[in-house]
Amino acid sequence: MGVKTMLPSYELGFYALTVTCAVVYSGSGIFEASRDSMNRKAFRDGIKPGWHYFGRKMDVADFEWVMWFTSFRNVIIFALSGHVLFGKICSMTVPQHRAVVYMLYGILAVLGSMGLVYLMIILSHCLVLYSVALAKQRWLCYVAGLCCLASLKVEPFSSWQSGFVTGAFDLQDVLFYGGSGFTIMRCMSFALENSERKEGIYSIFDLLKYNFYLPFFFFGPVMTFDQFHAQVSIRELRRKDDEMRNIRVHALLHVGAIIAVDIFFHFFYILTLPSDLKFVNRLSDWSLAGLAYSNLVYDWVKSAVMFGVVNTIARLDHLDPPQPPKCITMLYVFAETHFDRGINDWLCKYVYDHIGENHDNIMKELMATIATFAVTTLWLGPCEIVYIWSVFNCFGLNFELWVQKFFQREPFAKLEAKMSAAMSRRIRAVFGAANFWAIVLYNILALNSLEFALLVTKRLLLTGFPISTLSIWFITYCGVQLIKERERILAIEEEKYDKAKVE
Repeated sequence: MGVKTMLPSYELGFYALTVTCAVVYSGSGIFEASRDSMNRKAFRDGIKPGWHYFGRKMDVADFEWVMWFTSFRNVIIFALSGHVLFGKICSMTVPQHRAVVYMLYGILAVLGSMGLVYLMIILSHCLVLYSVALAKQRWLCYVAGLCCLASLKVEPFSSWQSGFVTGAFDLQDVLFYGGSGFTIMRCMSFALENSERKEGIYSIFDLLKYNFYLPFFFFGPVMTFDQFHAQVSIRELRRKDDEMRNIRVHALLHVGAIIAVDIFFHFFYILTLPSDLKFVNRLSDWSLAGLAYSNLVYDWVKSAVMFGVVNTIARLDHLDPPQPPKCITMLYVFAETHFDRGINDWLCKYVYDHIGENHDNIMKELMATIATFAVTTLWLGPCEIVYIWSVFNCFGLNFELWVQKFFQREPFAKLEAKMSAAMSRRIRAVFGAANFWAIVLYNILALNSLEFALLVTKRLLLTGFPISTLSIWFITYCGVQLIKERERILAIEEEKYDKAKVE
């Protein structure tokens, strides 16, 4: 049935009211648990004094968030402001050479922050993969690229390389592995695009301009080489109507999101609470479900803010970077689940779509997902929890196709054809609600711990059955219907836009 199927307004109103009440009820339980645990000894490392205006302590369990917006806030602002300043001057004077200026500034920033040895390690990886790219053999690009990536993710090669970099500041490991890992992915994209080029080869300077674009260097997102090269080569730089206004609005939204998250962490200790399973086990099933779900929402917000800030800088440089990840609240299928759209686009283009083609064949889809999650496992760093996460998400992606194929067979296809479009949408939403919680449970494995994921699963499916299980399933069903309604509205707006464009 089509995505434009409409439900009665009173039914959608009931769904919205139900979801709102459930969120408030679950949130109140988490708030009370946070208040009661503020001074627990087990949480001393995760809960520290916060803004004195609120008179409450703050959840500081995510050290990356704390470092980005406290200790290294001024450094980040200084580095990105310098990039914007030099980029603007260059765009106004010699726009044809702006990529060179970006490259030089990026190299100097990497040199100043991480040192000469780290820069040499990065350049050596670039040189190796550029040499491989000259052969124009796709299989050789994959093998060399994955071997370089393995040298950064697998011991003892990882420690051997990081041992060359001296110094000891809080984000050194994050910057080292972030910059190195994204460098390998960019170099692989360069090599694969070069192998597809029919005439000539790209130069080593094209690779360096691509890799040392500072906003993308340490934390991404990955922009495939063909897109970056095409956009950065434009000489006549023009902005669309209201583009600067949209950039300013997005910048203000990101600042607002950072402040909102900091305020939220004074009242809801969603990151610290899961570290004490005995305490968490006392929570109600509703609060526990809300705690698991809120951890995924926070990780999306964190990714959206981080990539959003970087994307704002890129848009000031007249680039069209990968969009922030789709909100986890709007997801109920595995095929759209990701927290880094740049890596997702990279994997889809060079692995998933390349092997799976139209994703209609069960065997090809199985091979495509296995290959995709194998590369993803290497990218994240092979370890037990990543293996478990990859297996479950790989299964979930394939299971969606298996279920789809199964219900396309007789007699299910005839039964759906006889139904009204609205009833078909309701039935699909029931399955979507189950899929939604599969996505939540599979992903809190990586975001929290295996023990916390097992506790949530046991409480929701076993000890909470049937009352908690069915009630939370129904609430989720209501949420999926609201997601589907939003998809319907967007599809209608997109159709109107396409018609207006044609006329």
